[in-house]
Amino acid sequence: MLRLFKKILTTGIVTERVKRRSHDKQGNDDELEQLGIEIKRHIDRKFSGSIAIRAVDAGSCNGCELEIHALNNPYYDIERFGIHFVASPRHADVLLVTGPVSRHMQTALLRTYQATPNPKWVVAVGDCAACGGEFGVSYASCGAVSNVIPVDMVIPGCPPTPVILMKGLLGLLEQ
Repeated sequence: MLRLFKKILTTGIVTERVKRRSHDKQGNDDELEQLGIEIKRHIDRKFSGSIAIRAVDAGSCNGCELEIHALNNPYYDIERFGIHFVASPRHADVLLVTGPVSRHMQTALLRTYQATPNPKWVVAVGDCAACGGEFGVSYASCGAVSNVIPVDMVIPGCPPTPVILMKGLLGLLEQ
């Protein structure tokens, strides 16, 4: 116990400081705020105020999921712009699919796609979902999401940051 306490004292703080430029009243970055306002404008016009997203992990390393979950933290707070994550595909407008589709998740992804009401959008998030990444097509992997279900947009990156995810969602709304 004393060894652990000594290690904590000698290591100190290891988290990174937030690099903030100019702030508005809530303390958010101006670029993030402008991006969110633009997203909200498109959502209000096309979806009457909110859009529902269902995230599907089709066999990823969880890097993309961490960035998707960061969208809901207090810093990004994507819900204030009208984007909500839902637990059921029956309530979703958009499917965010991450990872190369493993053979074990192929049927689950197909069922999720079929359960999502029309009109629906499918977004492949990350390099693995876009092209299969380093896994490709093999006995254990179907590769890219587009090999299993139709994809409307690809957000590249390994993993894409929350701001890139927001820009990708804005691009989807502008289509």
